[in-house]
Amino acid sequence: MTKRLRILYAAGPGDVVGTYHYWVTGQDDPSQVSITYSSQFYEVCREMDAESYVISSSSQRKFYDDGQFKIQHRPIPFLSSSALFYHLGQVWNGLRLIASAIRFRANVAVVADGTAHWFVLSLLSWLGVQVIPSIHCGLWRKYVAPSKVQRLFLNLSRPFLSRDCAAILTVSDEIAAQVTQLTESKNKLVRRFTPIYRREEFAEITPPSERHLPFRVLYVGRIEENKGVLDLLEMAKHLAAQGRKDITFDLCGNGSMLESLRHAAKLAGVEARFVCHGHCNKQKMRRMFNRSHAVIVPTKTGFAEGFNKVVAEGILSARPVITSAVCPALSYVRDAVVEVPPDDIMGYSNALLKLCDDRQFYEQKHQSCLGLQEQFYDQSKSWGGALKSILESIQERRELKKDLKVERSLG
Repeated sequence: MTKRLRILYAAGPGDVVGTYHYWVTGQDDPSQVSITYSSQFYEVCREMDAESYVISSSSQRKFYDDGQFKIQHRPIPFLSSSALFYHLGQVWNGLRLIASAIRFRANVAVVADGTAHWFVLSLLSWLGVQVIPSIHCGLWRKYVAPSKVQRLFLNLSRPFLSRDCAAILTVSDEIAAQVTQLTESKNKLVRRFTPIYRREEFAEITPPSERHLPFRVLYVGRIEENKGVLDLLEMAKHLAAQGRKDITFDLCGNGSMLESLRHAAKLAGVEARFVCHGHCNKQKMRRMFNRSHAVIVPTKTGFAEGFNKVVAEGILSARPVITSAVCPALSYVRDAVVEVPPDDIMGYSNALLKLCDDRQFYEQKHQSCLGLQEQFYDQSKSWGGALKSILESIQERRELKKDLKVERSLG
């Protein structure tokens, strides 16, 4: 007789209570384009008749309990503080998660990165809990050497990833390679997953207009320096200096630099062709994708990217994507991407001009998008599917054998 699973899930900062209320009525969370990880978790628990305690780091405190699902929003302390207090907050939250797991009598813990330092969770393993880290961001930045403090925490995490966890979920091949490199190939089972979407989310996206007047470039994401928004402004200024008034940048998203970026665009005289729309709901985002010709993801080397979903959403909208190898998603959709050297403003500008002016090249990239879409609809590649396969092995007490060996070195 198999033992009933009792799973603690330490999720990211999302509204997992709100998502649950949509999921329980058979709906997707309308605030998200991809299928949320929390709704996939709920589905796996229902299929496996598992009891669960879901803890989000959302700042909006909430609590809900329907018997099988206990769901809580519990902010992580010092998340936006200085480095010292940030690390203290990560350790403290890890200890809180351990205490919660003990009180809940969990036999499995699924823990997303950013909720605790990994090494703290070795304590859970020693208490007999099967811990599954879910890694959505790079362990270190691809083009920037880790600092001494970062190396310290990476070294402290090595025993957990190589010995104390049950298995590891990663969102990209590059993160899987980092795990293998950090543990010197002694890591536990690594299961990769892909962000998954429903076809109907893109059913209303029409093919890009053949008229490139203007040629519209879409950025979707946080308005922060490390996401490359200042580089976008420099591109707009460079193109304006060349007399190119036929290329317009649409920026969708909130962030600490939103107002200052709008002001800088106005001072530079490019505000008519560099439009910061702020937060856009799903309906407005469909309109933005519909009128766009290309999607740009200029993430800087200073950011440890995981799998930027906007790359996938550009492909699913049949819009060529301009990005660099800073984004691990590049390797999944390379044929539909114009790849640029990281942090290369002129490279991005030239890529935009190539797509705008060379119709044959643009059409080639557009057609490549169509051939790469299916992977993002494949439920067998989902986070929930990968998690369920691990949980089934744990429940049936099967050995979790490594099915991934990544030899290449990164960073």
